Amino acid sequence: MSLIDDARAVRENAYVPYSKFKVGAAIRTVGGTVYKGCNVENVAYPEGTCAEAGAIAAMIAGGDIAIAEVAVIADSPEPVSPCGGCRQKLAEFAKGEVKVTLATMDGGRFETTVGDLLPGAFDQDYMSRV
Repeated sequence: MSLIDDARAVRENAYVPYSKFKVGAAIRTVGGTVYKGCNVENVAYPEGTCAEAGAIAAMIAGGDIAIAEVAVIADSPEPVSPCGGCRQKLAEFAKGEVKVTLATMDGGRFETTVGDLLPGAFDQDYMSRV
């Protein structure tokens, strides 16, 4: 199963009663383990959870901290990029050259990297400088 297939499968579990916009994400760690997440809405919109954040939380709960590849699939005619918060979360656990595949349900694909999604990201040493 490809990482996009994993993201597609978990997307079906998205809880999106308000927007009806399902998103699934899958991340493969450096060790090869795959973690998945889907978006979860709440009537208080800012309190929802993005698919990428859910996959990262599952990864951390599983004891991993290094992302090797990312896939995101959404209900959209064009590939949808992670939000700014998720871009920073990905940058926290992935090197800039890590591949990110953004996909659509009808087979559209866009490949980029974590570094291209968030140039100038805070690095893990940032907090020691402030």
